[in-house]
Amino acid sequence: MSRPTIDEQVTILMRGAEFGDEQIKEHMQAELRERLIEVEKAGRPLRVYCGYDPTAAYLTIGHTVTMRKLRQFQELGHQVIFLIGSFTGLIGDPSDTTSARAQQTPEQVAENARTYTKQAFKILDPEKTEVRDNAEWLSNLTFSDVIELASHFTVQQFLSRENFALRYAKGEAIWVHEFLYALMQGYDAVQMETDVQVGGTDQLFNLLAGRKLQEAFGQRPQVCITVRILVGTDGHLRMGKSKGNYVGLTEPPEMKYGKTMSIPDSAMRNWFELVTRWTPAQIDELLDAVKQGGMHPMEAKKKLAWEVVSIFDGDEAADKAAAHFARVHQQRQLPEEMPTRTLDGLTNIVDIIYDAGFAPSKSQARRLVQQGAVKLDGERVTSIEVEIEAEGERVLQVGKRRFLRLVPGKGVGEI
Repeated sequence: MSRPTIDEQVTILMRGAEFGDEQIKEHMQAELRERLIEVEKAGRPLRVYCGYDPTAAYLTIGHTVTMRKLRQFQELGHQVIFLIGSFTGLIGDPSDTTSARAQQTPEQVAENARTYTKQAFKILDPEKTEVRDNAEWLSNLTFSDVIELASHFTVQQFLSRENFALRYAKGEAIWVHEFLYALMQGYDAVQMETDVQVGGTDQLFNLLAGRKLQEAFGQRPQVCITVRILVGTDGHLRMGKSKGNYVGLTEPPEMKYGKTMSIPDSAMRNWFELVTRWTPAQIDELLDAVKQGGMHPMEAKKKLAWEVVSIFDGDEAADKAAAHFARVHQQRQLPEEMPTRTLDGLTNIVDIIYDAGFAPSKSQARRLVQQGAVKLDGERVTSIEVEIEAEGERVLQVGKRRFLRLVPGKGVGEI
């Protein structure tokens, strides 16, 4: 199969790109065409990257929007760098927040990053992916180096960012370390001497910071390609691990399916366009059918949920997840398969929830009980003091999608 022409490559790579400013888009498109012509003559690929901060132990389907853009570059023969932001993850990206992020410890970041590459290869071609970690160079910067980087920016430039401007207008704190994030991300581009950086639309300031620093270091400024943001399961905020509105790449197929089914109707187009493999014509046909009353929104979401699971776990897993959803959520039956825990005597409900991994902490497990999200044999548990003894087989339900079979016997059993 022949390599696409330069114009065809530009069309493919700019598809779905948004900048919020038509002039910036036209400028970046023109620069991309120039770069493609130059590297073709030079017989080398473009160096393209996107960074992912390990703020949790899993990537979400929101991350795959930029990954799919990276995959397009790979399929056109270009070099892709999957950058793990271990060092920037310590600072916390302020781009999509209206308040300061909680900072993580180096140990937390290292643990979160452990499986990132394996997760990313659900989308990226491992044979064509270079994996880097920005702690390689950022951890070696001296204070003098940081001052040098900071000298290329003004406070006014940072305060012009919408999220900082809103906080400043409200008199809310803007911490100095938050300003440093853009400097650190910009320096990534300098160290890797990249031709192109991909990011979400909320990352444009950081990507442009990379251009500015590359120019200051005598490099040619990178082309920036920003893509739309996937909204979370709430249908409003950007999908994020800290917001709890995410679908994780490593979550069980049934969880992916159920969470997708929970999105509001208003979010369907956003998900259809950014997550699925469907063509624009297929998406318009589905949404028109919903709008005209020819298809119930739930049926459209079932197609979407099946597609999401199929992409990441395969068709067979998607079929099983769909059957699980119908049985548990529509027919109100228990799932055929669920983890089992053996109880040896009375055990506190909070301990069971936490030990099963249904809550990240015991305080969160207590909140789930207090919020009425826990049922035992179909009856709501209202007290955190409840002690459970397995008398025959019993079923604990936490939220809509998590089930645990409790059986009597000695030992902890399997979770």
